[in-house]
Amino acid sequence: MSTYDLLVKNVQVVRPGGDGAEALDLAIKDGKFAAIEAGIDPGTAAEVVDGGGKHLFPGVVDVHQHWGIYNELGEDTESESRASAQGGVTSGITYIRTGAYYLNKSGPYKEIFPEILEAADGRAYIDYGFHVAPILKEHIEEIPDLLDMGVPSFKIFMFYGIHGLHGKSSDQGKFLMIPPEDSYDYAHFEFVMRAIEKARRDPKYADIADQISLSLHCETAEIMRAYTKMVEDAGELKGLEAYSASRPPHSEGLAITIASYLAYETELPNINLLHLSSRKAIEAAMMMQETFPHINFRREVTVGHLLADFNTANMGGKVNPPLRSPEDVEALWEHLLAGHFSWVTSDHACCKDETKFGDPRDDVFLAKSGFGGAEYLLPGMISEGRKRGLSYNRIAELVSKNPADRYGMPGKGDLAVGFDADFCLVDDSVQYTVRAEDSMSTQDYTPFEGFELTAAVTDTYLRGSKVFGDGAMVGEPRGKYVKRSGN
Repeated sequence: MSTYDLLVKNVQVVRPGGDGAEALDLAIKDGKFAAIEAGIDPGTAAEVVDGGGKHLFPGVVDVHQHWGIYNELGEDTESESRASAQGGVTSGITYIRTGAYYLNKSGPYKEIFPEILEAADGRAYIDYGFHVAPILKEHIEEIPDLLDMGVPSFKIFMFYGIHGLHGKSSDQGKFLMIPPEDSYDYAHFEFVMRAIEKARRDPKYADIADQISLSLHCETAEIMRAYTKMVEDAGELKGLEAYSASRPPHSEGLAITIASYLAYETELPNINLLHLSSRKAIEAAMMMQETFPHINFRREVTVGHLLADFNTANMGGKVNPPLRSPEDVEALWEHLLAGHFSWVTSDHACCKDETKFGDPRDDVFLAKSGFGGAEYLLPGMISEGRKRGLSYNRIAELVSKNPADRYGMPGKGDLAVGFDADFCLVDDSVQYTVRAEDSMSTQDYTPFEGFELTAAVTDTYLRGSKVFGDGAMVGEPRGKYVKRSGN
C-alpha cells in the first residue's frame, strides 16, 4: 500500500514568505500536503505527476467575487467557478445581499441564507464561502446567527441608499427592498459596526474573534451624484474616462475617512477597505492607518485596477469604483511594491453582453457595472508584477496566504504540511493575447481583450485532485462550502 496518494515532482515551489522558488517535491495524502521536501521516493506514491519544471503556486484564494449578481446563483456557481479554476483559483468568497440582483428578494437571512447554500451546493469546481451585507435593520440582529452559519465577514456598500449601482438612481429604497421605516445610511453603518463588535466580544466567538471583520466599498454618494450631473451636462468626456470623472477619486478618499472614524467610534478593529482604485484612495487609507494605529486595517486592490486604465480597457471595463487614469495605476503599483496593500482580488462579476450594454452601446452611463476576471488574476499578477520587480513569493502572499488568513480559511492559501493540497502549475515562459473566447466564464467579452500576458495556469488541483488541465475542466464539481466560524 502506498504511503501517499499523489506525488508532484520536477516543480519550482513558490511558498508565501519564501525567498525564491525551491526545487521540492510535494506528497499528498487524503487531500492534504503530507510532505514537502526534496527527493521523495516516487515508489511511495500511488500516482506521480511530473510538473515539467513549472512553477507551483498555492491555490489562489480570491476573496472578492460576485456569483449570482447578474445570473442565477447556481448557474454562476458552476460557470464562474470554472473560470476561477482556469486562473488557478481554488477558493473563492462571494458577496451576497438582499435586494435587487442576486436572489431579487428581501427578508431575514435565516430564511435566505439556506437558499443561497442550496443554490450553490454541488455546482462549484472550487471551494467557496460567502460574505454577507446587512441591508435591513433586522439583519443587524442576525449577525450572531450568520456567524453560526459560517459567515464571519460582512460588507457595507457606502454609496447605496442614495446613488445607484450603475449611476444615478431615483429610488434606492426600491433597489434595496427596504421598508419605509428603514434607512441605509451612515447611522445604519454605525449600528452594523456596533453589532459586529458586540459579537466579537461574545465569549462564544472568542476563537474566531480575529477573523470577524467588516469590509467597506468606499465611495461617497453625495459627491458622485453631483459629479455625475456635471459630467453628463458638460458632455466633454466619453466612455470609461467620463465614468471615472463622475465618481472622482476624492469620493473614495472621503468615504475611507468616514468609514475609519466610524470604526474608531465603535471600537471595531478589523476593517477591510476594498478595491482601492486611485492614488487619493490609497493615500487616504494610509493616513487613516497612521491616525488610528490600533485599528487592524487591511487594504485591497483588484487585478483589474492594476492592469487596466480608462484608456486601455474597452467599455466592458465599467466597474465600481471605476478604472482610473494611467497615473493612478502607477500609484497603485507604487504602493503595492511598498507593501501597503494586503491582497489582490478579481472582483469577479460575470455580466453577459446582453446585460452589460445599453442602447446606445457606447453610452457608459447606460452600461451595467462589473465584469469577470478571476481567470486573469494570477497570470496577470505574474505578467505585470515581475516586470516591476514583484517577487513570486510576494505574489503568493498577496493572492493566497494573506486573504486566507484574514477571512478565516485555515488550511488554505499556503504550501505546508497539513494544509489542503490546493495548488496550481504556472508556465511563465509563454506569451499570448487575451481573448474572451478563451475564457470559461459565460461572459462573452473582457475589458482585457488584446492584452498581452506572459504567464498561464496549466493545471489546478483542489484538495489533491486535478480540476483543470489541458485547457479543460477535469471531473465533476467537487467544491465545498467553507464554513468559516469553526462550529
